[in-house]
Amino acid sequence: MSSGSYFPPPVRAVEIAKAHGPGTRMLGVPTVADRVAQTVVARELEARVEPIFHPDSYGYRPRRSALDAVAACRRRCWQTNWVIDLDIRKFFDSVPWELVVTAVEANTDLPWVVLYVKRWLQAPLVLPDGSLQVRDRGTPQGSAVSPVIANLFLHYAFDAWMVGTFPGVSFERYVDDAVVHCVSQAQAHQVLAALQARMREVGLELHPDKTRVVYCKDSNRRGSHEHTSFTFLGFTFRARKARNRHGRNFASFLPAISKDAPEQVSRTVRSWRLHRQTGHSLAGLARAINPVVRG
Repeated sequence: MSSGSYFPPPVRAVEIAKAHGPGTRMLGVPTVADRVAQTVVARELEARVEPIFHPDSYGYRPRRSALDAVAACRRRCWQTNWVIDLDIRKFFDSVPWELVVTAVEANTDLPWVVLYVKRWLQAPLVLPDGSLQVRDRGTPQGSAVSPVIANLFLHYAFDAWMVGTFPGVSFERYVDDAVVHCVSQAQAHQVLAALQARMREVGLELHPDKTRVVYCKDSNRRGSHEHTSFTFLGFTFRARKARNRHGRNFASFLPAISKDAPEQVSRTVRSWRLHRQTGHSLAGLARAINPVVRG
């Protein structure tokens, strides 16, 4: 690879159903050898960029998880009254290559790392009918190098920009899924307008129907507003009944499993067809199922 003589083959395109809502999502499945090569570059890049990443970036990073992001979001929803629920439209299909390469070049002095990032970005997709689809932007989901590339791009496009433009505004980001906390409705609309302009500047777009300003209403907050709940990483945040240390009930803004997540859990459990696994011991079934249950 360091000689520059490796050329990645085309990526196989596989359509999967979206977890939430109608439609499909396109995954790019590389060959086994190409996945090994991507992992080499991903580890090299990760070692260099991990120290500069923002502490509130949680996606695909060592010793960080989606639950860490949810916990931070839960705590900040008690401290501020408003959030911006951000949704970047087709991020992995739209990210511009030239800005990705610029970000990579700024964080490595190894020419072969930049060379292979360019080649993987430009690798065509093999569609189910066998035809090749040439792309001019985006990075396929499913590759080993896409997570670190996506995080590096959004570090400059979102994290560092937020710190420089709105230093007092906190947020949590899990790759392209983010929540921004604001102290007032006016500030929320100001930050949202600036974010819309920023996304256009870096070649992206906020989804007009899925990006919303949400009021974090609980017992201490009054008023009627259009949006009083949002979903982040499979958890729906809204006013829920809670009990204080004196045993009294009150309304608190809390997360719980979203309405779509139980349906997905049920589909997964049904796919195991446990009633037909009569030839397996309980210990064997537990070994197979427990990793999924923990996740």
